[in-house]
Amino acid sequence: MHMKAYFIKMFGYNRYTTEQILQAMETNGAPAVTLKLMTHLLAAELIWLERCTLVPPTLPSPWPQQFSLAQCKDLVASRYGAWIDFLNGLTDADFDKVILYKTFSGDTFKNELNEIITHVINHGTHTRAQIGQQLKFAGAETLPTTDYSYYLRLLNS
Repeated sequence: MHMKAYFIKMFGYNRYTTEQILQAMETNGAPAVTLKLMTHLLAAELIWLERCTLVPPTLPSPWPQQFSLAQCKDLVASRYGAWIDFLNGLTDADFDKVILYKTFSGDTFKNELNEIITHVINHGTHTRAQIGQQLKFAGAETLPTTDYSYYLRLLNS
């Protein structure tokens, strides 16, 4: 599988599991800490996309003012669409290009595009797990299945 197809599949997984966690948040009253974490997840997706496309940051930090549950739900689809549009415009060689970026503290770093995209997917998984843990602390009886293998079974069924 080519990198483009692989990462498009991974962003499908990212969207599906984020929507599942948002539903669990809604079912359990969307505790403030979960909204803070989901806001961060969605902000990070935009921040990294802007870095990859060499666009100046539009958010003041990776922890902007907390979004509402409705805003989070709306942003999942638009973030997914923006990443898919970006990925569809790439060639295989583009995934090896080095991206130079600045952090919010002003430090400059560089990584290959494929490394950044992998980070975005891993960051989403990590943050959704934090949200799930907070939902459990808040009394959630069950959480959605968000394993990648489960997602692959859904795709193949």
